[in-house]
Amino acid sequence: MIAIVDYGMGNLRSVLNAFERVAPGAARLTAEPADVLAAERVVVPGVGAFRDAIAALRARGLAQAVRDFAATGRPLLGVCLGMQLLATRSSEFGEYDGLDLIPGSVELLRTDPELRVPHVGWNDLEVRRADDPILGGLGPEPTFYFVHSYEYVPDDPAAVTAVTDYGRPVTACVGAGNVLGVQFHPEKSGTDGLALLTAFASC
Repeated sequence: MIAIVDYGMGNLRSVLNAFERVAPGAARLTAEPADVLAAERVVVPGVGAFRDAIAALRARGLAQAVRDFAATGRPLLGVCLGMQLLATRSSEFGEYDGLDLIPGSVELLRTDPELRVPHVGWNDLEVRRADDPILGGLGPEPTFYFVHSYEYVPDDPAAVTAVTDYGRPVTACVGAGNVLGVQFHPEKSGTDGLALLTAFASC
C-alpha cells in the first residue's frame, strides 16, 4: 500500500487520482500514524506554508510516524511542500524545524530580478543522478510543472538529484537513500509526471 499522508493541507485528491491512473487501488489517503508505519511506500504531499504544514504534521502525530517510516528503508517521496518538509529547517515566515530527513534548509528563491517569484510554470529538468530510482528512466530532459517561492538547499550538494533552470540552477529534486523529494507537481505534469509516479510505485 502507498500511504498518502493527509495532514489537512495540499491537493491530496489530485495526488491520489494520479496514482489511481498508474497503480489502480495501490494508494490511499490516511491521517493515521499506524497506517503510515504499515505502508510499503509513503508520499508526503503539500501546498501552502512550511510553518502550518509542520505544525499540522506534529499535531496529528504524523511527523514522528514519517521519520520512523523513513528509518525502515522503505521508499518515501515528498512532493512540492512535502519535499521542503524533509529539510532540517525553513526560513519561510520565520525559523521552523523540519523533519530533518535530508539535512538542509528551505530558503527564499533568489534569481534574476527580471524573473518573477513565485516560479510558476513548466520547466525541463537536468537530471544529475542517472541511478536515481524515480528519475533514472525519464530521459535526459523531462518536463514538469512548478509552483514555488522557496528553494530546498541541502547541506550536501550531492543530495541534489536534479535541477531546473530559472535564471540559475535551482533545486528540483533531492535524494538520500530511500528518501526522495520533488519540488514540482508530478500529478499536474502529464506524461512525465505519471512516469515518475509509476517509477515510485515500483521502486
